[in-house]
Amino acid sequence: MSNLPAHIPGRTLAVETPLTQQFLTLTLGDELFALPIEHIREIIEFGGLTEIPLMPTFLRGVINLRGAVVPVVDLAVRFGRERTAIAKRTCIVIVEVEQDEGVQLLGIIVDAVNAVLAVEPSQLEARPTFGARIRTDFIAGILKHGEQFVIVLDIPQVLSLEELAGLVGTLDQAAS
Repeated sequence: MSNLPAHIPGRTLAVETPLTQQFLTLTLGDELFALPIEHIREIIEFGGLTEIPLMPTFLRGVINLRGAVVPVVDLAVRFGRERTAIAKRTCIVIVEVEQDEGVQLLGIIVDAVNAVLAVEPSQLEARPTFGARIRTDFIAGILKHGEQFVIVLDIPQVLSLEELAGLVGTLDQAAS
């Protein structure tokens, strides 16, 4: 056990902040996306999903996550594509989305989870203003990984609880 003091009076100890960020890469169709790791709670196998009638197509249903009801969003449908076909590598990524009352857990269905990347700031580029196959406000930036470009998703924007609730409300009004 060391006898060194934890704090030396009159001196400020420099604490280095890591320059790298971590991102989870995932696959949707033939495209590669990345999520900032700080939004991810866990990754689970695709299992029992309870569908809810009269919900928008992007909301596939809910799961029971250790007693908590967690809504599950099909990320492909949210991006305006076909519904994700469930396969062997399909999984649900549980993410935390901040809202006024605290943190809301949401699941997102993806075709596959690939790897966690440690990324230097020089590997990140600003989001493009055009040319992406998804809404530009869903993109936080572009990550250069080897010879590939990976779209970094803006989780608070993609899973905006206000926008998702508005879309559910619009469906309710149309059904009336």
